[in-house]
Amino acid sequence: MHVRFPYSLLAKSLLLSLLIVSYAHAATTKPANQKHSKAPAKQSQVSAKQSQAPVKQLPDVPVSSARKAERLYYVEAQAALDKKQFSRYRELLPKLKNYPLVAYLEYQELGERLMTLPTKEVEQFFNRYPDAYVSERMRHRWLRALAIKELWSEYRRFYDSNLTDPELACLNLRARLATGDKTALKEVEVLWNIEKQQSTACEPVFKEWKNAGYLTPALLWSRHQKAVKADEISLAASLLQEMSPTQQVPALLYENIAQNPRLILQPEHFKTQTPETRVSIALGLEKYAQTDAQEAALLWKIYSNRSDFTEDERLNISYTIARQLLRQDHGKEAEQMVAAIPNLSRPDLMEALIREALLQRDWEKAYRWVLRLPADSKKTERWTYWQGRIMEELKIKELEGKSSKDFYTNVANTRSFYGFLASDKLGIEYSLLDKPLNISKEVLNKVENNPGIQRAREFYLTGNLAAANREWTFTTNRLPTTEEMVAAGRIADRWGWYRQAIQTMQDSDYWDELSVRFPIPFHEHVKAASQQTSIDPHFVYAITKQESAFNIDAKSPVGAMGLMQLMPTTAKSTAKKAGLIYRPQDLLLAEKNIALGSRYLEQLLNSFSGNRILAAAAYNAGPSRVRQWLNKDDNKLPYDVWIETIPYKETRLYVQNVLSFAVIYAYRTGSKQPFITPQEATKTL
Repeated sequence: MHVRFPYSLLAKSLLLSLLIVSYAHAATTKPANQKHSKAPAKQSQVSAKQSQAPVKQLPDVPVSSARKAERLYYVEAQAALDKKQFSRYRELLPKLKNYPLVAYLEYQELGERLMTLPTKEVEQFFNRYPDAYVSERMRHRWLRALAIKELWSEYRRFYDSNLTDPELACLNLRARLATGDKTALKEVEVLWNIEKQQSTACEPVFKEWKNAGYLTPALLWSRHQKAVKADEISLAASLLQEMSPTQQVPALLYENIAQNPRLILQPEHFKTQTPETRVSIALGLEKYAQTDAQEAALLWKIYSNRSDFTEDERLNISYTIARQLLRQDHGKEAEQMVAAIPNLSRPDLMEALIREALLQRDWEKAYRWVLRLPADSKKTERWTYWQGRIMEELKIKELEGKSSKDFYTNVANTRSFYGFLASDKLGIEYSLLDKPLNISKEVLNKVENNPGIQRAREFYLTGNLAAANREWTFTTNRLPTTEEMVAAGRIADRWGWYRQAIQTMQDSDYWDELSVRFPIPFHEHVKAASQQTSIDPHFVYAITKQESAFNIDAKSPVGAMGLMQLMPTTAKSTAKKAGLIYRPQDLLLAEKNIALGSRYLEQLLNSFSGNRILAAAAYNAGPSRVRQWLNKDDNKLPYDVWIETIPYKETRLYVQNVLSFAVIYAYRTGSKQPFITPQEATKTL
């Protein structure tokens, strides 16, 4: 028996959704402002229009007269579609049959007719563009159109279980129920039990699921907890109304302590010995510790006397308070708490305690915490190096059958910050494994001719970087082998699309192709800037790679711009000091950005007596913060300890990367660069 649900509520929500999506898909997408270290964000919009930015013709990718003509026809066809001049659009379409972006025109034209149910044309579109970004977006819109019409059998035929849209997943369950598949009810829980409100399209399915008796008090409590932790107050309130009066009491207490953690100061509220009360206590201590970890630690001594806490709950609460004690500079209390709990050895907590000990130059304490690291953490490059380093300081001859030299030798085989540190300790050459993957011409041609890669290339060449990034990421994420991913990275590098080349190599997990991972673009500009400032060009390249991965148009959320990610105010003051003419738009020009960035870097080096460690930290976090981090004369630290204990994780990794990249860029340019200069090595900080 087919089940029919009320049409009006679903139709209203889906029709509104469809209209919004259709509008977004037809809009022109502006280039994304993304940091180089992240893959391009997943975007729901499809840009059918090309940017009006000047064409960025690559020097080694000539454009035929036929392709130039196709670009003009494409723009004209787009304009015809926008004006709903469909006869003119159809006249132009045959001239674009070989143009990579014709799918976007078809997407827009067909998308405007979805509510008339052109099923055959939609199927043909899917067949023409399998595994394409526009095909996935079309499937989203087509499924919503079918749902509005309540064509559930068709919905099931077109639904793809790989889609990640929860609303479409709800509608698929509804389609199954409407076509007699009651087993769909068993799959509702995972969609219902989340911390946020689901789409209204899910409500009919949720209602039938509840009527069938699948909603239990335990599930209600579980979702209520998630909603409270996510600060979804209205959802938590609605869930509270569905609970029995008995269950409402602890649920209301949980809500209240989330909003007012000071309730944890009143133990009389938490006398009942139930799991619900225990999680309320845990939440209260966690929230209260964020503002007063010392007081939370004292409260935990009182509450921990309860016999009903499980071992895992005790560990979780102790861990949370200890981490907050460290963040609030109560290291001694944190150490005492963790020392009293031998099985509390979570990696991030142990690492924070090791850094605290290193900051105090208490090598024995650092050694004790290192021994408590989980086995997997001990094997990492970072802690392999520090085991050797601590042994060396304490003159420990052997640890687990290894000498300090053995630990250094182990990590020195890696091309990394800690590998280079260890190599300096051993006085040996750096490990710079450079082993390009052997890829056949057939594979390279196959990847380059992939329709998605071709669409990305055309968007890139015509200046629509947002669409280019979207197409590239969507396509490369679906390449089946490491070999094809590496081939894609090489192709992007050859085009001069360095940011995507570097990102694709990173995504491939193949780390030993240094020519792509560490490109050498803008050579003349870097050379000129180095000569004008006397800064090592390897250092300029290292900063530039870390800042933007050589993306000329890079713009950060806080306003930093261009290759070396300069803030406009910094660039302006730097230009003034150097006697250079400055215009804000100059920051998106390679020559000007590198010239100004190098001069700013020179200022920082001069401020810190030529110390690249401090200059790199200041480039990331600002010179005033770096001066605050420098220790007084009676407590100065060795350079490796100072780097390891930089308070900001981002700056710590930044400095490590820049110093390492400088060594690799020296190798790439056929020279040698000391990882740490003798002057830097002997300077305590």
